[in-house]
Amino acid sequence: MMNFTSRQFQAFSLVAQHRNFSRAAEALFITPSGLSVLIRELESQLGFRLFDRTTRHVVLTAYGQELLPIAQKSLADVDGAVSRIGRTATESSRTLSVGASPLIAANVLPQAIKEFRTHRPEIRIQLRDCEPASIIPMVESGKVDIGLRVLYKPLPGLRRIPMFRFCLMVVRADNDPAFRRASTTWSALKGENLVSLVPTNEIQQLINKHLAQAGIVQQAGVIHYVDTLLAMVEAGEGSGIIPSWALAACRNRKVVMSRLINPVVNLDFYQISNRGKQLPQGATDFTSFLQSYIARWAGRAGIL
Repeated sequence: MMNFTSRQFQAFSLVAQHRNFSRAAEALFITPSGLSVLIRELESQLGFRLFDRTTRHVVLTAYGQELLPIAQKSLADVDGAVSRIGRTATESSRTLSVGASPLIAANVLPQAIKEFRTHRPEIRIQLRDCEPASIIPMVESGKVDIGLRVLYKPLPGLRRIPMFRFCLMVVRADNDPAFRRASTTWSALKGENLVSLVPTNEIQQLINKHLAQAGIVQQAGVIHYVDTLLAMVEAGEGSGIIPSWALAACRNRKVVMSRLINPVVNLDFYQISNRGKQLPQGATDFTSFLQSYIARWAGRAGIL
């Protein structure tokens, strides 16, 4: 099997162009003797001469004339491919894809991305809103560079960076002044009709665990999205338990929120990424910025 190199084809093409070994060697930034070695190696592999050489002239043979356009096209194809791939690699290195749940994606990240762009305009943040359960598989498969979600335990193969500690809150329709208080105990929820998320939701599973500890039996929910739960609460169909990062989604609804205590249930929110994948440039800066931004956002939302 013949094994030609682009260096050999470059040497061949330059000698054919300049018709002079010295000038071709200068264009290739090697010595004339080094250039001669490349041409001899190529001719040896091919099994025929490419040039007729005298002390005064260098002329393509008939075989060389036939090979020249093929060699030039090969070089052009390689250069074009390297250029295209280089542009793609450069663009990819400046694009950071982020996966987050719809609530975080809609209520936290858009303004965060806008503010970050003022500091690092060359970094493109690509936001993907998705179900919380799909964030980890998307990070593992490389569909997103980083994910944002609650983690309850370390996961092998993933690096995690703490972003903020949220908590669980009860949300009720704003139709009773007695509900407008800073905190509520879990036991105080007895007798309330609680609107719930589907049992497969990890946060709902945590909620059900603490309801059971308070002696409250919860009916299985059929709602998939917190926004729908909030709409049902606003309509007077019951109370709901939500993570505190949903506070921003409550602002446009006639509901009141109260921190659940005895016990306080913390939700540790992390940025996760694949340990085996090198993150695009700007990822570290975005992480540091987002930690600060979420803390400021939480303060404005009344979570602190």
